[in-house]
Amino acid sequence: MPKPATPAPSSTAGSAGGILTLVRSGRATSRAEVARATGLSPTTVALRVELLIDAGYLREAGSGDSHGGRRPRQLEVDPSGGLIVGVDLGARHASFGLFDMRAQLVAEHHVDFDIAEGPDVILPWVAAQAQNLATHHAEAGQKLIGIGIGLPGPVRHPTGLLISPSRMPGWDGLDVSVELSKLTGVPTVVDNDANLMALGEHIVRGEDVDDFVFIKAGSSIGGGVIVGGELHHGHHGMAGDISHVTVHGAPATPCSCGRNGCLDAVAGGAAIVANLQAASVDVADTPQVLELARNGHPLATQMLREAGIRTGTVLATVVNFSNPQRIVLGGTLSEAGAFVGGVKSAIYTECLPLATDGLEIDVSQAKERGGIIGAARVVLDRILDADSVTVKVTS
Repeated sequence: MPKPATPAPSSTAGSAGGILTLVRSGRATSRAEVARATGLSPTTVALRVELLIDAGYLREAGSGDSHGGRRPRQLEVDPSGGLIVGVDLGARHASFGLFDMRAQLVAEHHVDFDIAEGPDVILPWVAAQAQNLATHHAEAGQKLIGIGIGLPGPVRHPTGLLISPSRMPGWDGLDVSVELSKLTGVPTVVDNDANLMALGEHIVRGEDVDDFVFIKAGSSIGGGVIVGGELHHGHHGMAGDISHVTVHGAPATPCSCGRNGCLDAVAGGAAIVANLQAASVDVADTPQVLELARNGHPLATQMLREAGIRTGTVLATVVNFSNPQRIVLGGTLSEAGAFVGGVKSAIYTECLPLATDGLEIDVSQAKERGGIIGAARVVLDRILDADSVTVKVTS
C-alpha cells in the first residue's frame, strides 16, 4: 500500500491550503506542529485549521504524544471528503483503483479491453467503470470527485493532448481530460501511462530515492523519470520516452512511427510475438511468450534475452548521461528472468564503472497497481492544490 502523499511544500505554507499540504505530507500532525512549521501564532493556526475541518478537508483523529501539558489533538486528511479513481489504460488491459482522500486504496478492478476500439467507445466505458466503482464502495456522504488516467501514448505536457499515439486510431490530438470530465462531471488529469507508473513506483517504495528511471516493458516499451523526487516531464512531456530510439545492430524492422529499428519495434512484447509467429510458434500475446519461456522453450527464451539486451543498450546511454540511482523494470516482460538478465548484462557492459557504482536494477514492487497509484496522486494534487483550497475555504 502507498504511504500518504508527500506533495511539494506550498509557497504560501501559512495559508489554509499550505496547512493542508503540511498535514498531507506528514510534516505536521497537530496544531502545535503546524505553528512551529509555519511560524504562525497558535490562534491563527487554530482558526485556519477550523476552516479546513468545517470544509471537510481535515479531521481530528485522537491525541498525540504529550511533551509536557495537555496531549495535542492529531490532525489528518478527512478520508470521507470524497473518492477519486485512478485509471491505467494499456493496449489490451485496463486497471481501475478507487482511493479515498488520504490516497488509500479502497477497491480495484482489472479487466481486458482493446484500446483500438477508439475513444468514442472507450471513454464512455471508462466513465461508467469509474462511476460504478465509486457507487458500489462509497460510504455515507462520499462521492466521486476526480479521475486520474494514464494513456499508452505520448501526452503533451501540460495540455494533456495525445500526440500521434501508436496503435490508437482516433485518439490523435484528443483532449481526454475534457472529454472524460464532460462524461463524469468531475475534474480529470491525464498523463502518459509510464509516467504514472514511475510515480506510483516511487510512492510504493517510500520515495526513498530521488533519481530513478522506470521502464514499462510490455507489448510496447516506454519510460518515466523521477528527478529530485518529482516526476520529470521535460519540455513537452516526452522525458523518458525511449520507444523510438534506434537500436544499432538490430534488424531494420519497420516501426509505427515510420522509421526502422526503433526499440519498440525490435524489443517490445508485440515484436517478440510477431517474430515467434513468423517462426511458426503458436503464440498470441506477451503473457504466452513468458509461459513458453517458463516451460523451457529455447526460441522464446532467446528472444526475451535479446529484447532485454536491446533495451539495456538504450538504457546504458541513459545511465551514462543522467546517472540515476535506480532503474526499475515493470510491465509484463519484467516478469521474465531472461529479459531482466539481458537488460542488466547490457547496462553493465556498456556503461562506465562510475555510472553503475551503486546503481540498483530492480523489478517493480508496485506491479499492476503502479499506474493507478500514480494516477491517484496526480489528481489528488490537483484537487488539493494549496492555492485552490485556500480560495475555497476563505471565500
